[in-house]
Amino acid sequence: MPPTAAIGPLTRTYYKWKALRLPWRKRFFIGYDLQGNTFWEFKLTSAETRFRRIVNYPRSTHYSQVQVSPLWHQWLRHMRAEPPSLEEQSGDVVRQQRMKHLAAEANARWAAKPRVMEDAATTSALGEGPLPPTNVEATMLDFEPDARARDAEKQQQRQRKKSAEVNDAWTKAKAQGPGENWQPTAWNPSAKQ
Repeated sequence: MPPTAAIGPLTRTYYKWKALRLPWRKRFFIGYDLQGNTFWEFKLTSAETRFRRIVNYPRSTHYSQVQVSPLWHQWLRHMRAEPPSLEEQSGDVVRQQRMKHLAAEANARWAAKPRVMEDAATTSALGEGPLPPTNVEATMLDFEPDARARDAEKQQQRQRKKSAEVNDAWTKAKAQGPGENWQPTAWNPSAKQ
């Protein structure tokens, strides 16, 4: 919802009046964002070289719910000289929605890909061996005469890998190391001779 629809004509006139750079004014209105926050510039003393920039949010907004867009953050931190226009702000909102949509699509594509760690999930829960092949796998096995031999070889490699993990020195050391009940012993140095 653009704030121009929410801001009445009297308020717009007030903002135009406050935006005028009159010499007796210390504070100048710069603009507002899509959440209803207003942005101002001011100088505390005439000796200051650049204006300070602040944001005022509506009184009905709780402190934890104040949201300032990245475009206005850049302006507040003097990273951009000109404040963002309403068209630029609405374009940024559209860009953010598009990025969320693309990220959701990428997550769905990523979730659909097979995982390397799911090899253990392809074996049945009872340990009776691999699950029967799907229709695609069955047709691939029919077309390739070596496929069954390769499948058996992969199964043997998995078995060798599991047995290697059992004989791994690190797992043995971890099993033999001090447990949670281990307590240090007192230090008793021998007497010097």
